[in-house]
Amino acid sequence: MSNKEKGGLLKSEVQYHIQMKEGDVADFVILPGDPGRVETIANHFDTAEVVAHNREYKTMTGKYKGRSVSVTSTGIGCPSTAIAVEELANIGAKTFVRMGTSGAMQDFTKVGDKVIATGAVRYEGTSVQYMPIEFPAVASHDMVTALVNSASDAKLNYHTGIVQSKDSFYGQHSPEDMPIASELLQKWDAWIKGGVLCSEMEAATLFVVGSYRKLRTGAVLLVAGDQARGESLTTEEYQQNMTESINMILESSLEIKEGS
Repeated sequence: MSNKEKGGLLKSEVQYHIQMKEGDVADFVILPGDPGRVETIANHFDTAEVVAHNREYKTMTGKYKGRSVSVTSTGIGCPSTAIAVEELANIGAKTFVRMGTSGAMQDFTKVGDKVIATGAVRYEGTSVQYMPIEFPAVASHDMVTALVNSASDAKLNYHTGIVQSKDSFYGQHSPEDMPIASELLQKWDAWIKGGVLCSEMEAATLFVVGSYRKLRTGAVLLVAGDQARGESLTTEEYQQNMTESINMILESSLEIKEGS
């Protein structure tokens, strides 16, 4: 590769959207969607400082038990997630773990459970700009293993398996109102029958971009609601479960060699 990284920007240059350069981020980056969650996550670091905040992309970098870690928000959905991962990779990030919420799709995925994604249904429009639809969206085995070990050590209720990544929140929540209702409902039913655990909006693109860019990827998704059963977490339950997810990811980072 030339001195230009993928995306056409030098590593020494400030990246256009995230407004950071090499040295601003750790090799291990946690990716929430909401910029408001960045400080909440960084509060669990031993040390942390705000590095940049531009548009939906807010980053804090610090240390956790001696390991360098960063957290960068991506905003909602796959297009902005792809931008974050591309630009973070340009300046040295190598491991990415999405941390977010999801909706249950199976009877056994209960509100409050954690889902460690091993792969994702590519029901979104970003990853097809990278790889043909036949290419699988899969998490990195060593990252999945580290997350499973962390969840097991903490005695959390968790599942591993396939998740669904979508572009339209309301296409999933109110499919009967959409002009293509029959297609939406048929596919949803098929995914449930296929064992898809939960629905979210970023993992598929993270995994595909990660495969293309030779990055390590993973995702931890809190089941925050169950539309079929009409269940959701209370504010207190949500905060407690998010804390569990944060600690789970941070502990998993200790299994990943820094700089690898």
